[in-house]
Amino acid sequence: MVAQILFLVLTLAAIALFTVNLRKIIRNIRLGKPVDRRDQPQKRLMTMLRVAFGQSKMVVRPIPAFLHFFVYIGFIIINIEVLEIMIDGLFGTHRILNGLGSLYNFLIGSFEILAFTVWISCAIFLIRRNILKLKRFSGVEMKSWPKSDANYILITEILLMSAFLLMNAADAKLQLLGASHYVNAGAFPVSQYLMNMLPSTESALVIIERSCWWFHIIGILAFLNYLPYSKHFHILFAFPNTYFSNLEPKGEFTNMASVTNEVKAMLDPSYVPAETEPGKFGAKDVTDLSWVNLMNAYTCTECGRCTSVCPANITGKLLSPRKIMMDTRDRITEVGQNIDKHGAEHQDGKALLDDYITREEIWACTSCNACTEACPVNIDPLQIIVELRRYAVMEESQAPGSINAMLGNIENNQAPWKYSPADRFNWAQEG
Repeated sequence: MVAQILFLVLTLAAIALFTVNLRKIIRNIRLGKPVDRRDQPQKRLMTMLRVAFGQSKMVVRPIPAFLHFFVYIGFIIINIEVLEIMIDGLFGTHRILNGLGSLYNFLIGSFEILAFTVWISCAIFLIRRNILKLKRFSGVEMKSWPKSDANYILITEILLMSAFLLMNAADAKLQLLGASHYVNAGAFPVSQYLMNMLPSTESALVIIERSCWWFHIIGILAFLNYLPYSKHFHILFAFPNTYFSNLEPKGEFTNMASVTNEVKAMLDPSYVPAETEPGKFGAKDVTDLSWVNLMNAYTCTECGRCTSVCPANITGKLLSPRKIMMDTRDRITEVGQNIDKHGAEHQDGKALLDDYITREEIWACTSCNACTEACPVNIDPLQIIVELRRYAVMEESQAPGSINAMLGNIENNQAPWKYSPADRFNWAQEG
């Protein structure tokens, strides 16, 4: 009974803490500007099924896609076993679902094979990051916590899978010894090879089995509450993020209602503009971005695929699309923490532009959309960059000389070039 009460208390505390942190993140996302992404529900659903569930954009890099598939499937399927652990923990039973017979044996055997593939995949991922030191896992933004975060998760996964297999090995050996409470159930295609490593006495095996059982479930509950602080939050947010992703053609810019109304009024004096909320052009801080931009930031996996294909970054410029998303997430988290401590009206005198993302970064972008195309969960760093540019140009009138020259030429010559419209076709008459 003591163990059951302890299990219940730990489970309720873990769920409550996760709920509190999740609600804070949802609150932070809702600080963004409204944008309607409820259109084309069927197309959005198919996008989510293809990109998030089907991992369709991962296959561009076959080796990590293959390894990630096992981790992904293992995470989903092995956690079905958590249902049995929860029931056993609450009611003091052991392998309560063994009544499923051959199906139960098949499930436990499948779990073991998947656990082993997850173990191997995570080990290879650790080697890729820390021994092979792949370039896309490095960068100015991948220092300290971001670098350690991935290693912590991979090591945790290896430990959890090890505990699961050791638990089964001890359980299988206890079944052979005819120990009470250990029903004869389950198939152990992997853990059977670990049985010879374990002691032969029943008491020692019970300690190993119970220790691994508690380690496994506590590890899962701890992992649940680690997610809101980790890049691995994409485990949950990848699905809504792909559902609400931009379905418009890549490179199509959004029009600002206030500017559109001004242009229409200039062209048609009888035009009566619709009421629009007064506000600034573009974005200086995270609360000027849309809620979709902020959800993108929390969904970022920090995989570096966006930065690895960015032509600006490849040619040595300061821009890293991954850093744009990480900076946005860090800033909205800071804003949320300020709200918790000082209230909704608190101003800390900081902003996303300049304090987190520099002018050099936003103007290095070529607007090519390579980052958006490469992202495995449809994150769009370009939208954030464009909004920061809009603020710099339209609110502050601060832009590089080349940009100002282009804007002046468009205004005077209806083209980016410094030539009279009357001379535009002269090239065709030459020679």
